[in-house]
Amino acid sequence: MTALLLAVIYLAFISLGLPDSLLGSGWPTMQNDFGVPSSYAGYVSMSISFMTIISALIAPVLIRRFKTHNIVVISILLTVLGLMGFSFASSYAMLFLFVIPYGLGAGSVDSALNNYVAKHYSSSVMNFLHCFYGVGAMISPYIMSLALSRARWNEGYRWTAYIQSGIMLVCLLSFPLWKKNAETSDDDESDSTGIISALKIRGVIPTLIAFYAYCSGEATCFLWTSSYFVGAKQGISTELAAAFGSLIFGGLMFGRLISAFVSNKLGDRLLIRIGIAVEVFGTLLIFLPLKSYIPAAVGFVITGIGMGPVYPAIQHMAPENFGRKNSAAVIGLQMASAYIGSTFMPMVFGLLQQALGIAIMPIYLAFFALLSISLLEFAYKRIPSHTTV
Repeated sequence: MTALLLAVIYLAFISLGLPDSLLGSGWPTMQNDFGVPSSYAGYVSMSISFMTIISALIAPVLIRRFKTHNIVVISILLTVLGLMGFSFASSYAMLFLFVIPYGLGAGSVDSALNNYVAKHYSSSVMNFLHCFYGVGAMISPYIMSLALSRARWNEGYRWTAYIQSGIMLVCLLSFPLWKKNAETSDDDESDSTGIISALKIRGVIPTLIAFYAYCSGEATCFLWTSSYFVGAKQGISTELAAAFGSLIFGGLMFGRLISAFVSNKLGDRLLIRIGIAVEVFGTLLIFLPLKSYIPAAVGFVITGIGMGPVYPAIQHMAPENFGRKNSAAVIGLQMASAYIGSTFMPMVFGLLQQALGIAIMPIYLAFFALLSISLLEFAYKRIPSHTTV
């Protein structure tokens, strides 16, 4: 029963990743249809992120009232509505009506599932869970590509909505598994704390800033890696530079896969320390003033490998560090911090690189990596020993 429920949770995390890559892969065609500049994709993306932040912040209240399995189904339903709305949008302005369910459907389910896995499963499972998010994020560009070759971009959103509907049906049918697991667990969300109470716990705020810092670096890599090769390395084609945009994703997935096999033995804190050390080493390779692009390409892969375990490990430590009854609120805050960092800091880097040149990217990445580990180490010293109950 436990293995079957875990399979459902993995499937739900695939559904979480599915919508995230559609806008980027479909936007070149969408902008032509809507007659708007390319930069307008940023407004849609930021609106989705804003709704996701709100959803993450209200997640602790929702978990107390509706339980994780209900939140999963409702959130996927909201995402389906958002995807279907995008597929029927006939103007750019219509997109902003549907970013509401699109974004709200992401934050709560992300927080709820991370909290559930952190409380009931090992660190290894948490790392595998985030690998499955990557599977969803990697599938959706292929769905959009197929839609663009066979029909129009609208069908890419519609087909993804159909897949999401199938996953939602599986999650509905899995309700007996969730209830069975609840009967054999002493976990009760009814007495979990709220956001304000969680913020008062020693060590929470530096952990949130550390999580924000980590996600700032990660998202900057997602957006600017290809541009780095075009701007900082000579003699590289735009096609090859575009392909190099996947280096960080490949490294990230590989890092989480490795971590899934060693995390139970090493523990979350040591895994984070090793991961960030590897990440900083990767940024040093990127920073080397060499004409060849190969060291930088290897550096981005190594940077991704180092990043791999950090996000899952911070999430998994929440019940142990801050107490099981506080974990839902803390993880909700962590998700909000993550989305703030990933939404705004790549834009900040864009402004910096315009003024100073894109070659500063490895320095920017190393700064956030070192800021993250410094704050985490500071938080560890402030965490009360009694919060593990």
